[in-house]
Amino acid sequence: MAVNLLPPEPKALLRVAGIELGYTYAGIRKANRNDVTLLRLEPGSRVAGVFTQNSFAAAPVQVCREVLSGSGEQSTQIRALVVNAGNANCGTGEAGLAAARRSCEAVAKLVGCAPGEVLPFSTGVILEPLPVDKLVAALPHAVESLAGSPAHWAGAAEAIMTTDTIAKAASSTVQAAGKRISVTGMAKGVGMLEPNMATMLAFVATDAKVAAPMLRRLVKEVADESFNCVSVDGDTSTNDSFVLIATGAAGNEEITGTGHQGYAPLRQALLDVAQRLAQAIARDGEGATKFMTIEVAGAADRAEAARVAKRIANSPLVKTAFFASDANLGRLLMAIGNAGVGGLDVSRVDMYLGDVQVVERGGRAASYREEDGARVMKAAEITVRVELGRGDASARVWTCDFSYDYVKINAEYRT
Repeated sequence: MAVNLLPPEPKALLRVAGIELGYTYAGIRKANRNDVTLLRLEPGSRVAGVFTQNSFAAAPVQVCREVLSGSGEQSTQIRALVVNAGNANCGTGEAGLAAARRSCEAVAKLVGCAPGEVLPFSTGVILEPLPVDKLVAALPHAVESLAGSPAHWAGAAEAIMTTDTIAKAASSTVQAAGKRISVTGMAKGVGMLEPNMATMLAFVATDAKVAAPMLRRLVKEVADESFNCVSVDGDTSTNDSFVLIATGAAGNEEITGTGHQGYAPLRQALLDVAQRLAQAIARDGEGATKFMTIEVAGAADRAEAARVAKRIANSPLVKTAFFASDANLGRLLMAIGNAGVGGLDVSRVDMYLGDVQVVERGGRAASYREEDGARVMKAAEITVRVELGRGDASARVWTCDFSYDYVKINAEYRT
């Protein structure tokens, strides 16, 4: 049950010139549910990505890293992306790598490019062989269905889901470098989720023309301020991937640096889409009934603020208290104190639940009343704000509660 989240409305999504999407059913895991997605890019499109830091990185992640970092500038010339749901192709050794590469070879033949110009992505169950024969057999139909319409973005967003209850897609547009620039993205992920330079699976495309070094910079900057600010359960997946695509079809003057007039508006449009997708992931967290925003200010630096925010967001005790609508302030203080902030002067710490100050100078606020805390905690959306009193840096994390359904979903994940 997602928190205040609706499926994407195709009419609200924008076509991104230079990219087409197709999807089909291969029967990789679930019956009668599309599970293979293909993205075809026009020649000249550039791609940059960030990926999981989990040591058990899945086979497709390994292949993507090889392609994007193994041959310098040529690595940005990508013509297609292929995504399968239902099987992570992780913990599968050399056979898994061979399966990922075979999927790239099959796509390359169908779209007319080199296998090294195809990026593979997988999501689903770990430690099971990828049924690559099923995937390859389904690809011709995916090619037949290719189109660049907003409806295809919405359909593709559904086809990459696993335990998601709602597809996630968003768009934005901006005037940049003298042209109207479109940005559309889709994402999936609701569990085993605390990104570290990536998210579960996210694909954001723009028709802007962006120099390869700038695209690599943008994907990291956008990830840090969006997908790296979301956590469902504190576990970094083996398959996390965030890819940024720039087709250049808008015909703008190429954005080559941060001083370019088009850089700031494009960055903001990309960030707008990525943040909406990141919040959608938290809103659709497995079994979620509450959506929480954790804001930490007054930190010595942003890393310190983010560490405190994630400690709160990832605490099972905090998350279960929110599920119960219990204003258990002790659990919040515990999480702050466990964040490893050296030399923290707790007498300077203030904390708020929504509009209610609950902690003042490290102790219970004199103005705080239990009924005020209970009122805030009953809401479906709650903000926790912490003031550390150490500096000017801040950070924000989006998360969700832990419910009975979280346990049920994960206990039955392979059944």
